Amino acid sequence: MIRASLLLLILFTGCAGSSPDALRLATMEVLVPARPTTVGMHSGLSRTLDALIESALADSAASGAVLAVGRHGRLVHHRVYGTVAYAHLVADPARVTPQTRFDLASLTKVVATTTAAMLREEGGQLDLDARIADLLPGFDDPAKAAITVRMLLEHRGGLEPFARLYEDLRGRDAYLAAINSRPLRHEPGTVTLYSDWDLVLLQLVIERVTGQPLDAFVQARIFAPLGMTRTGFRPAASGVPRPAIIATEVDAQGRTGLIHGEVHDPNAWALGGVAGHAGLFSTAHDLAVFAQLMLYGGSYYGIRLLRPATVARWTAVQGAASSRALGWDTPSGALSSGRYFGPRAFGHTGYTGTSLWIDPDRGLFVVLLTNRVHPTSANRKHIGLRRAVSDAVQAAILDAPRIDWEARRSGL
Repeated sequence: MIRASLLLLILFTGCAGSSPDALRLATMEVLVPARPTTVGMHSGLSRTLDALIESALADSAASGAVLAVGRHGRLVHHRVYGTVAYAHLVADPARVTPQTRFDLASLTKVVATTTAAMLREEGGQLDLDARIADLLPGFDDPAKAAITVRMLLEHRGGLEPFARLYEDLRGRDAYLAAINSRPLRHEPGTVTLYSDWDLVLLQLVIERVTGQPLDAFVQARIFAPLGMTRTGFRPAASGVPRPAIIATEVDAQGRTGLIHGEVHDPNAWALGGVAGHAGLFSTAHDLAVFAQLMLYGGSYYGIRLLRPATVARWTAVQGAASSRALGWDTPSGALSSGRYFGPRAFGHTGYTGTSLWIDPDRGLFVVLLTNRVHPTSANRKHIGLRRAVSDAVQAAILDAPRIDWEARRSGL
């Protein structure tokens, strides 16, 4: 009798017979689809979520979307919506499928770069309190001498949040020199200010301690062991056909025409498509596997990548003055996590319209991928959609009390 796990692996990865990692996974139980009622959720969950997504797409929140929801190791909702581009921009655009790859934008920070840093800390190659000046030759501005790895992960390095370096610069060496020479926004360690440069520097640190480019390291140490066969950088350059990739913006970020198959973020593009802050592409199913890894404390059905204590420490709030964990964010204020993700929840969002939220107390994850920047990043209709989806998923849980954590955080 063919195991359900093998059948599902064939359906979702399409390569169970070609990859040693896929073959090893095929002998185990994997994240299997199930009705919401089997994990204590309302039977009408999918109807509610379908209505939310379809209404948002009809209102031009995005041309396409994929939503994956899991609880207690079961995939209770995994559906696709819309097309990879609008028909007035791409002739006969392909329908979104479970295999469609989305530009994750800043989800790259947690899925790739932060996880790589976790692995290197466990391996004894990365000290979170080490100074970046001691790890990166050329990062020698005296004003930045106090910046540590931990500060980068908490976005307390004092660096500016963004600059249009892509207009004049190309490559890692040029970016390191520019980040080193540009003035600080704050004294290191004093203020939390979300900055892409924090993760660009962390990428360079990881590449130095591993002796590998970031994309090669995460492919070998994270994605391949987990069977995340549709996750990686530079998909079009790697041979993935454009109809299998979601389109993003038009005439933006210093480029002309439709950005389709290459990273949307302009600084990641100028870095060659592989960057610590952006550039990763993936599917909702691959991210569901990654979310389940985090829920299971660094292990996915027999494959251990991280220790439970490491996952718990890195995903916990690091101080009272900020919602930041190490690399990750946690619910605070009116975020995309909505009202009901609790104090141990963690997640992140991406500029292109992507988000991932994980709630360990409820064994729950929500992966929402859209291309809200298509055809323009001026579109902000995804913000309400993220919150509505998060709240609808939490409201569908029947076997645990629903607590309005957002109201508690606001002191209401």
